[in-house]
Amino acid sequence: MKTDSELRVDGYRALEGALGTVEAERFITLIIREPFDYTRWRKNLWRDRTAEEISRAAMQHRQGVASS
Repeated sequence: MKTDSELRVDGYRALEGALGTVEAERFITLIIREPFDYTRWRKNLWRDRTAEEISRAAMQHRQGVASS
């Protein structure tokens, strides 16, 4: 299990890798500034997609990342 510090660093690197430095900082600012319920957000995130569709998309993404 990672320490809290390691998790923060890895999380920021993931955000930065996905969004770029400026957008990652902007995302963090939004999360800190606004009341945010991650659990509620996550429950509604894929409301219009089936588990099979989400799984298929994840597998396709993983294959694309592995071949990069």
